[in-house]
Amino acid sequence: MAEVRNTILAALTGLALAAAIPVQAQVKIGVITSATGPTAFVGIPQKNTATLLPTRIGDLSVEYIQYDDASDSTQTVQLTKKLLSESRIDALIGPSGSPNAIGVLQFIAEAKTPMLAPVGTGAVVLPMDDQRRWAFKAHPNDSVVSEGLISAMTKRGVKTVGFIGRNDPYGDVWYKTFAPMAEKAGLRIVANERYNREDTSVTGQVLKLMAASPDAVLVAGVAADAALPNMQLVDAGYKGPIFQTHGAATPAFIKIGAKKVEGALVVGPLLLVIDEIPDSVPTKKVALEYLAKYEKQFGAQPPIFGAGVWDSGLLLQHAIPQAAKKGKPGTPEFRAALRDALEGAQDLVTSQGVVNMTPQDHSGYDERGRVLMTVKNGKFSLVRD
Repeated sequence: MAEVRNTILAALTGLALAAAIPVQAQVKIGVITSATGPTAFVGIPQKNTATLLPTRIGDLSVEYIQYDDASDSTQTVQLTKKLLSESRIDALIGPSGSPNAIGVLQFIAEAKTPMLAPVGTGAVVLPMDDQRRWAFKAHPNDSVVSEGLISAMTKRGVKTVGFIGRNDPYGDVWYKTFAPMAEKAGLRIVANERYNREDTSVTGQVLKLMAASPDAVLVAGVAADAALPNMQLVDAGYKGPIFQTHGAATPAFIKIGAKKVEGALVVGPLLLVIDEIPDSVPTKKVALEYLAKYEKQFGAQPPIFGAGVWDSGLLLQHAIPQAAKKGKPGTPEFRAALRDALEGAQDLVTSQGVVNMTPQDHSGYDERGRVLMTVKNGKFSLVRD
């Protein structure tokens, strides 16, 4: 009897010990955001959103290993190398900044590990090459937004455009994207100006824009700094329409610009005007789910930058079960199959639109991910035209 009792106790002890040992995650996802530093307004909602991603996908548990690169591209590289070599991640979500993401392309390609970058510029995935085949972009490409801007311009009879953009990769890529598309559509660019993110005045650039007398002006800036050219154009008496890229589709743009950005025309994601979007739009349901979860957890609606991380999570939920059929997490076979499954994503509904990846297009968003908005009474409002 004592022997049986001891056997039972030993079994129970073994079960208790097994329960006490933490179950290791089967899939490891690295997350790098700029939660501090100059790009924190982008990185904070991305960091927050990462905490909302599922810890179980299909039959696999998922661990997210999150770091802050402090908006420093050198730290981004160091953290990426650490995640790849020490944590042996299966995929990377991040980093926050476009230059940071471009800076780690070499390393994710050498490690043959997919990266889902929640950034704006298409330079992360275009032109496609051996490095970029491991990179995916969880925001619509600039060309998709540019098509929307050009459509809105032509509908308003615009023939000539003045361009003013950031003096960095965001502004440069935007000009290189917009200029040939505008020319093809019969629009002529009559001025091309730049400003720095830290500038407090763009008087000289505005004077040159005014001298060129464009029918419309396009500002390629991000958040608060996109408001500066808009405000000073208004101060200078410019009467034509002022267009903004999706980089301006943030509360900070309205907060800084106040009444001087009223009437600005912005092409961006439907997240900002979700209440005005018909229920028949498939993206609305997914977007509302993200907004509700973020607001419940953090007490505020997320800036659009967080949506790229949320949609990265949706892409992984699509791809991980497929990759698990061809390899075990933590192996080269799994990472290669994960890359292939991401590239094969078709008709995937996300918070920013519908994704159809191809070997040549690792963003996959089309016009269904954009809307034309204006600033009206201190908030974004849908333009129906």
